[in-house]
Amino acid sequence: MLALADILEALNQPRPQKATAAIPHAAIDSRQVEKGSLFIAIPGENVDGHDFVAKAFANGAAFALIEHEVSDNFKTLDLRKQLLEEDVEDLDAPLCLLVNNTIEALQEIARFWRSKLDLCVIGITGSVGKSTTKELATIVLRQKYRTLKNFGNLNNEIGLPLTILGLRSDHERAILEMGFYVPGEINFLCEIAQPKVGVITNIGTVHAERAGSQEAIARGKAELVQALPPAPEGTAILNYDDIRVREMAKMTEARVFFYGLSPEADLWADEVEGLGLDGIRFRLHYKHETLHLHIPLIGRHSVHTALRATAIALIEGLNWQEIISGLQSTNHAELRLVAARSKCGALLLDDTYNASPASSLAALNLLEEMDGKHIAVLGDMLELGQYERQGHEMIGLRAAEVAAQLLTFGERAHIIAESARKAGMPTKDIFEFEEQEALITWLEDNLKATDTVLLKGSRGLRMDRITAALEAEK
Repeated sequence: MLALADILEALNQPRPQKATAAIPHAAIDSRQVEKGSLFIAIPGENVDGHDFVAKAFANGAAFALIEHEVSDNFKTLDLRKQLLEEDVEDLDAPLCLLVNNTIEALQEIARFWRSKLDLCVIGITGSVGKSTTKELATIVLRQKYRTLKNFGNLNNEIGLPLTILGLRSDHERAILEMGFYVPGEINFLCEIAQPKVGVITNIGTVHAERAGSQEAIARGKAELVQALPPAPEGTAILNYDDIRVREMAKMTEARVFFYGLSPEADLWADEVEGLGLDGIRFRLHYKHETLHLHIPLIGRHSVHTALRATAIALIEGLNWQEIISGLQSTNHAELRLVAARSKCGALLLDDTYNASPASSLAALNLLEEMDGKHIAVLGDMLELGQYERQGHEMIGLRAAEVAAQLLTFGERAHIIAESARKAGMPTKDIFEFEEQEALITWLEDNLKATDTVLLKGSRGLRMDRITAALEAEK
């Protein structure tokens, strides 16, 4: 477990023998600290974490990383200068650690801590499917190994280091989702995490607003496979079905392992059948083996998630019994899409964690598999940049094919409605909303027990509130 001595050594200070206090957890939110935690005070545009140091200590934190003095008179160790022997006489908690920049210090501590641990890190990136792959792969790997994953969407220059600080010496594997916004970001995360296995899901248009183009996104994601150690130590797990990902095989010295729906891949699937809420059924092929599987993931598109988790497991030496046990586990609560019942009995498919053209198409394909009248509630897809109109138009075309009624929410979602009308969907079946309350009222007044409703939009729209308003009490 990380200790105070590790923090001091990581920040180029002598390692005091008496600095043995264990630090089980690190947090940037004072409400999330645990007993003995390290609290990192980060100054933000609207909120300064330094204002919550006292709250963090009151909630159980032992140490706080700060970059300027705080109003409360807490004992402070100034790490901006070289410490002398007398400076480390009293290291009892609560103790503030003063540095030049708390984010940079957090990253340096994480880099140091990772370098001390003997374990395999699996990095995952891509436009769609990172989180679901991380969750399922963790379930599968835990059949054999003590495995840590990053919690929620802590996948950036702050979240990933926080996750690494939660690693202990008995962890054998870590699965780390890596987000991408700008070139160089994933390379930086890899310098900290030191992955031996890299998984690329696909290349879509989400984050094109910042990256500029799909080509730029592909280059950014490829930084993961470029950072891997050469074969046989490193392995790049690549989606054969995505040409941009397939081409990344030329950019790495690591071993390449392809997965997909093509027999050209090392691991591939066919005869994929969607069973609605009962999951999916498919045939899995690897070398000379063929397996028939039925797993509780929802939607035909989930076969790629299963393939990625299986590929990771095969690379990490799990046998088929362990792999199948993990894939068929019912402990899939964190795999994003949530099915619930409304007060009138309608089936609600809540896929509002986030949205991109690819994930929205997959969600509409799932809606098509379901029984009853299909109602699509679709919101804005954010951060698409130059692909904004094209992406929303594509979703409108598919919604016209799949849904009996279309409800849109948000400024950009008007493009979805417009596209659906042009595709031949009757105007009387298209409803455009600017306010959630009006949308919720329409659903409350019009839903029937036999309806199936898909709710999909970017997280910034908080469309999960629609589900919460409609959901029957449990």
